[in-house]
Amino acid sequence: MKILIKGAGDLATGIAVRLYRAGHRILMTELPEPLTVRRTVAFSRAVYEGYAKVEDTEAFFARTEEEAGAILNRGDIAVTADPKAACREWFVPDVIVDAVLAKKNLGTEITDAPFVIGVGPGFTAGKDCNCVAETKRGHFLGRVIWEGGAIPNTGVPGDVGGYTTERLLRASADGVIEPKVKIGDVVVKGQVAAVTGGEPVYARMSGIVRGMLQEGARVVKGLKIGDIDARAEISHCRTVSDKASAVGGAVLEAVSAFEKAAGRYAYVTLAAGLGSRFGGGKLEALAGGVPIYERALRRMQAFGAFPSYMVTGSEEMAETALKYGAAPVINTEPERGIAHSMRLGLERALEHNPDLKGVLFSVCDQPWLSPSTVQRIFNTAQLHPGSIVCAGLGEKRGNPVLWDRRYFPELMTLTGDAGGRQIMDRHGSRIRIVQAREEELKDIDVKKDLL
Repeated sequence: MKILIKGAGDLATGIAVRLYRAGHRILMTELPEPLTVRRTVAFSRAVYEGYAKVEDTEAFFARTEEEAGAILNRGDIAVTADPKAACREWFVPDVIVDAVLAKKNLGTEITDAPFVIGVGPGFTAGKDCNCVAETKRGHFLGRVIWEGGAIPNTGVPGDVGGYTTERLLRASADGVIEPKVKIGDVVVKGQVAAVTGGEPVYARMSGIVRGMLQEGARVVKGLKIGDIDARAEISHCRTVSDKASAVGGAVLEAVSAFEKAAGRYAYVTLAAGLGSRFGGGKLEALAGGVPIYERALRRMQAFGAFPSYMVTGSEEMAETALKYGAAPVINTEPERGIAHSMRLGLERALEHNPDLKGVLFSVCDQPWLSPSTVQRIFNTAQLHPGSIVCAGLGEKRGNPVLWDRRYFPELMTLTGDAGGRQIMDRHGSRIRIVQAREEELKDIDVKKDLL
């Protein structure tokens, strides 16, 4: 797969190494003047050195799209100075990994690629990315988070060799850095490790210098410029860290799951109901300031790897669906019930891809449904072929429902407004319920439901 990694520091490099070894094509972006402390194990140094090798993996600096293409085509990693990731337009990645580690989201959106991963705090799965990789040292390091975000930044560095804040070297003044020691050197507490803006920076502990900014880099007072490791193991200065490797494993896990599911499921939103109990115009009504049907389209847009369809009888909805990348399926007979809409959606999805593994049907009038719940339904279906997977609360079943292809023949025989309930009743042992919040399962029947 084509994977764009935003950032090329030591943690982003650990991610890149694991993805690269799994056979993916990697393009990384960096600042024109990178500020990576552990630069001997970071591909960011390719920006100013032209080349960087970490363990057995090589990366080269690319000044242009053509250079990047040539590097990728010969099987290496390309690094470009592109902090806004404008290269996304020509690279058209399958996956974007935001590993800038700014402790906040600097502009990544869930629709930037078919699959988007946020690394560390500042991202929320289902909101600005499909999942989040945990970066905090401890029990949850390297976990994939499919709902919510990573543990918030505490401002306290992780414990390495029994030390936290004292292992960091920070600029004593604004200006240019002049290192007085090299990565791999042993220092003692109180030794001058660097000079910034003409002011000395003293080591606050003894150990080996594991990281140091490059000479001449511009820094501001308080910026992290170096790292001392009490374990004094020289190999740690030249290899991907345990933390970077763990986070890289989380990203690889998420990418592998996505790769197996991409294009193999379809997402169908049913939006052809008459809304008679509502008094008409239900799907055009506002929920949180946005038309209900448009909220459904925005939710589908977060799953660009899956072909999406909206079954509707409205020309306006059909036109809007196209703008959001969903194919409209026109239902001219809404009075025939939801089963007719399901058959129309299923027929169109199979017409485009006869080998689909399953189809997710979502009702349009469920405005508070979270993309993270939909993502977990897809994940569950991928892990449990042959199942019927739905959102629910406890043992209570709700929408949406993802049907494995083994149930397609039965879905084609449905009539009326019962939907798939009768099929689910026949195959109760095959149902898997993905837990959702009560408000997510709420659908809109009458106007007071929007209050």
